[in-house]
Amino acid sequence: MSLTLLAIGPGAQAFCSLLPILVVAVFLVGLRWPASAAMPLSLVTAAALSLWVWQTPALQVAAASLRGVTVAITLLYIIFGAILLLNTLHRSGGLDRLRDSFTGISPDRRVQVIIIAWLFGSFIEGAAGFGAPAAVTVPLMVGLRFPPLAAVVAGMVIQSTPVSFGAVGTPILTGVSAGLDGEPLVASYMASAGLEDWRSLLMRVGSRVAVLHAICGVLVPLWVVCLLTRFFGANRSLREGLAVWKFAVFASLAMTVPYTLVAFTLGPEFPSLIGGLVGLGVVTWAAKRRWLTPTDGVWDFPPAKSWPWDWTGAASDPDEGESPEMAEAGESTVVAANSAPSRKIGAVAAWAPYLLVAVLLVATRLPSLPLGGWVKHEAVTWTVQPLTTAVKEVKVQPLYVPGAVFILVSLLTWPLHRITLAAYVGAWRDSFRTLAKASVALMFTVPMVQVFIYSAGGAAGYESMPLVLAREMSRLAGANWPLIAPLVGGMGAFVAGSNTISNMMFSSFQFGVGHSIGADPAWIVALQAVGGAAGNMICVHNVVTAAAVAGLIGREGQVIRKTALPFAYYVLLAGLLGLAAC
Repeated sequence: MSLTLLAIGPGAQAFCSLLPILVVAVFLVGLRWPASAAMPLSLVTAAALSLWVWQTPALQVAAASLRGVTVAITLLYIIFGAILLLNTLHRSGGLDRLRDSFTGISPDRRVQVIIIAWLFGSFIEGAAGFGAPAAVTVPLMVGLRFPPLAAVVAGMVIQSTPVSFGAVGTPILTGVSAGLDGEPLVASYMASAGLEDWRSLLMRVGSRVAVLHAICGVLVPLWVVCLLTRFFGANRSLREGLAVWKFAVFASLAMTVPYTLVAFTLGPEFPSLIGGLVGLGVVTWAAKRRWLTPTDGVWDFPPAKSWPWDWTGAASDPDEGESPEMAEAGESTVVAANSAPSRKIGAVAAWAPYLLVAVLLVATRLPSLPLGGWVKHEAVTWTVQPLTTAVKEVKVQPLYVPGAVFILVSLLTWPLHRITLAAYVGAWRDSFRTLAKASVALMFTVPMVQVFIYSAGGAAGYESMPLVLAREMSRLAGANWPLIAPLVGGMGAFVAGSNTISNMMFSSFQFGVGHSIGADPAWIVALQAVGGAAGNMICVHNVVTAAAVAGLIGREGQVIRKTALPFAYYVLLAGLLGLAAC
């Protein structure tokens, strides 16, 4: 009998919905296939289920795939800009000066990763979101001679606590708001809770999100350090990571305390931005004075010549050994080894490009400033309608996407650092080469996500695959749903690659489940948002993006195997807190 004639029950629908995710888990994470090989298989699985089980029209599947390609091109734009800026700084000698700056703060890599990944990354997340923290911090760490795999793992783990308030509050203000809009239960809840307007509801959800993140985020910097020392240290020692616990917890509180206060007083727009900025200033000041810094000596990675082949982007095959570039400089192939600068750059000039990136990202995202309106103006916005109205159109804003900021700053750095024309052309050439390697994986990863999300509306009458899976999980969990709610949010981000999209997909569902089990729906939606933020740690296309900017294409499964540990910690602790609160 043809699959199109079969009617399957909720349990079987949920199992089928899980299959594209299982394909990723088995082939990408388990069997260590590169994303460029595993994700096409996942796309085929999602498309086959959509066509023959969900009976989604072929035009809709094609439209969802086209939408995915459009989004993938946007991600490649960000990747290219981030790599170009890194290559520009390498050609000018700016990276050497940045290394000296961080060594001046602390030569200990455990301290450096907390300042760069956790604090600077939180600030960039608050300003821009949408992959910008990895695009900024990962290549910066690579340029500072972190092993590329270590840089990617660190850059992914911190994409948790600050994410719910990323891009000036977009996951709450857009994700949760759009997810709850039009839901009748929400209006009755607001009336019973004495909430006068929509802003009050979002403030209530946002403040609870901040509390959950502040508690779960206390150990995130320590997680980052322990992953570095356990997997990338000469001694493979967890103890060397735990030795920095005082400084790590201090750095966490330096960000999360102002972050939480801002969430309660100003709302969802600024917690990560202000928390990251305050924490960066406080912790850098403390680190320079060796306050709470580790006393067991200066920890560093082993010499680059001894790095295993899979720590770097230099070799695609262990039999090929380490490339001359890596052996000589310990840097990713994102940066060409034969392009050593011939002049010294001052500290102010070296930091100017990244400071300018931060300023422009903030200036284009704050609604109170006119620059954001200019770069999002209709005259510079393209709308792509993917074949059918069943699939949402895509608005392409090339001047608003962080890639534009990176490219602009690279162009300004060219004369600022007095780079020769030949060297600057070389930076562009090297960046395009790296981009080509990343494009294959993303061109399959993002369309798979879109086919998965837009699977509803078929002749079978089933809901979309993510919602089918979530409903079955809620049936099994019953009154214990608060424990599972963050996992559903994380699953949404894992698939969709976005806390905002996860909140859009599941906020209404989570609100309804909370109401049905007698729990406070605002707490359940907050758990959804927290889990959706944590899901960024393991999201495939975020990992592909971070790996690409580090020149680490093909190592995505290795990254997820390591970031899965802090992800599990985060959603489990959030779930336990949810059970206690509800």
